[in-house]
Amino acid sequence: MAKVLCVLYEDPVSGYPPRYARNELPKIECYPNGQGLPAPKAIDFTPGHLLGSVSGELGLRRFLEKEGHTFIVTSDKEGPNSRFESELMDAEIVISQPFWPAYLTAERIAKARQLRLAITAGIGSDHVDLEAAMAKGITVAEVTYSNSISVAEHNLMLILTLVRHYIPSYQWVLDKGWNIADCVSRSYDVEGMSVGIVGAGRIGLATMKRLKPFDVKLHYTDKHRLSTAMEKELQTCFHPSVEAMVSQCDIVCLCCPLHPETENLFDERLLHTMKRGAYLINTARGKICNRDAVVKALETGQLAGYAGDVWFPQPAPKDHPWRQMPHHGMTPHISGTSLSAQARYAAGVREILECYFAKTPIREDYLIVDGGKLAGSGAYSYSPGNATCGAEAIT
Repeated sequence: MAKVLCVLYEDPVSGYPPRYARNELPKIECYPNGQGLPAPKAIDFTPGHLLGSVSGELGLRRFLEKEGHTFIVTSDKEGPNSRFESELMDAEIVISQPFWPAYLTAERIAKARQLRLAITAGIGSDHVDLEAAMAKGITVAEVTYSNSISVAEHNLMLILTLVRHYIPSYQWVLDKGWNIADCVSRSYDVEGMSVGIVGAGRIGLATMKRLKPFDVKLHYTDKHRLSTAMEKELQTCFHPSVEAMVSQCDIVCLCCPLHPETENLFDERLLHTMKRGAYLINTARGKICNRDAVVKALETGQLAGYAGDVWFPQPAPKDHPWRQMPHHGMTPHISGTSLSAQARYAAGVREILECYFAKTPIREDYLIVDGGKLAGSGAYSYSPGNATCGAEAIT
């Protein structure tokens, strides 16, 4: 029997919800590209309930313990004395989230001699050292597309929040004020702006499709160019590099994976090639942007605003400079963990586990690493020798 170690974010400070705002979720038949939704044999949870926190347990406990497996759930993941570190040594399966990542570095993988499968509850497995996983024959899988639309919707919210100067206006209401001039002194229309998307994969493409009705000018860059038909449908302009694109954009939205080529991509030099007063949206990964360069660009006015939900490290320390920098719209890492998304990625994790225990193939779309090499979605997103190292150190 297997030991399954699951690292999830903490429960609400007010306690696990006794009831919810809505009674049910809308039914989604399939993803926009035709890919089917997760299809486990059964689920032991109510869609629309909080599943991604410790008490939610991704709805897995009944299933795993009925099959005789040991199931450990914790939010304690930081440092050598953490519950995660102590339980990892003999775990066969590790389940983690992008929102509360348990970093599987090469050092930890070397210590976890029983580890055979690392599952990301969501999308984005850069918290795992993929090179080390390949070397050790560990399968890495994630629930592809489960929260891509959730993040795309979040991107639109952040764009409008920054450009329309929403957060300070909301604060005036909380403070019982009514100063319209202060509210609108940094408020603009999105219409007519040039919006650049870095990474036109599932999230980037969904973001562009949702932006098109706003009558913006769309630009994008990606190592995989869209089809001519899709470019025509979106009326989007392809750029061969980020550098070639950002100087033309009023808004830049990051939708690319983290790997050595994108780590610290938006440094002081690149930020200064952007239009003065541009907005930068990052729901990809915090390390794609240089922390201090972003702060400086906001303080000098080179950037008019920065918004996102990804930090490094995660959770962000209380003294992280992005908490106090001007003109930001930062939140904890929440874009991909709406209650709607949780139902999908919890079902996907269950499907992956069912396949693993039955020794049947895991869905190709879910695979990142398998058989000692990049596979499935991982082969599309990464290049051999250029996989993320899953490091925790700030660079």
